[in-house]
Amino acid sequence: MPAIYQKAIKPSLILISSLIFFTGCGPKKKEKFKISFKDVEGITFLEVSRKQNNGLSFNEYGFHLVPDWRLQFVSADSAALYSPVKKQFFNFPLALGTDSVFNIAHAFLKMKTMSKDSLVFALLETDGDSMNLNKSRVTMKLYSEDFIKNKLHTDVALLQRPGKQDTVFIRSLVNKANADIKKAFAASQPVQLISKNPNVTVDKNKAVPSLLDNKYSTDDDYLNPVYNIVINKAYQDFDYSFEAVVDSAGVWHYSKPLVVFLGDKKAEANFIKVSTAIMNTYLKLFLTTIPGETLGMKHASIISVNVKGITAAKK
Repeated sequence: MPAIYQKAIKPSLILISSLIFFTGCGPKKKEKFKISFKDVEGITFLEVSRKQNNGLSFNEYGFHLVPDWRLQFVSADSAALYSPVKKQFFNFPLALGTDSVFNIAHAFLKMKTMSKDSLVFALLETDGDSMNLNKSRVTMKLYSEDFIKNKLHTDVALLQRPGKQDTVFIRSLVNKANADIKKAFAASQPVQLISKNPNVTVDKNKAVPSLLDNKYSTDDDYLNPVYNIVINKAYQDFDYSFEAVVDSAGVWHYSKPLVVFLGDKKAEANFIKVSTAIMNTYLKLFLTTIPGETLGMKHASIISVNVKGITAAKK
């Protein structure tokens, strides 16, 4: 996925100083209006949608803009975001700019509408230390807890569900990927690998989000799923890393090595030969492979595998 696109849709990746942005340089002009959140302080807002300008919450790589913010404006210079891991709110500095622009948790946002019931703001695009105040490809909508419960009489999980447009779009990607595995894309529910043999263990890498360490995103859990597989009582000791495509039927297709050979074609060819054989024997025989799916539709997706063989028996 292009880095610039990820910067546009991942608030956590914007690491430029709000002080530099909001002070600026050159001769001072008449100060424009600065937004105030006094009227909505203390209200808990839950994000119900995060969409691109085309109305979709998925892009062509299978990236899902998940609406997961729980936000409170605490004071004139402080706001809080909820951590689902720590199960509590954490305060962050709130910096206010002109033209309804503000900064929280390393994200630059521009308020579009604000009331005690709802907030709608645009996620501003950044590139390095520059930002376009008028350019955004992502809009975030939040409703207050009271509005959801007592006026809409619904549940936030229902509001957060992808819409019909998303379903139609994903179905088109699924049809293409299942017709041609070269068009495989990231599955929201990644491939599952389940061992059928006591001498084979599987451990999938899992990202742990942390508001305090600026590690908000767990997107790699499905955008780049990595599986560490250990095979005890193997025919010999070995260690291989490669990429594969798992199709909609759960069938493995070798893709490429995940090591660098520096022009050594012979070593590369041997690596591919042996690791393909390991995939076609150990992995296909000793693992139950459940294909990845998005919105309930199974489709071809890419996985990365680190497979280690140990001749000794498992202790």
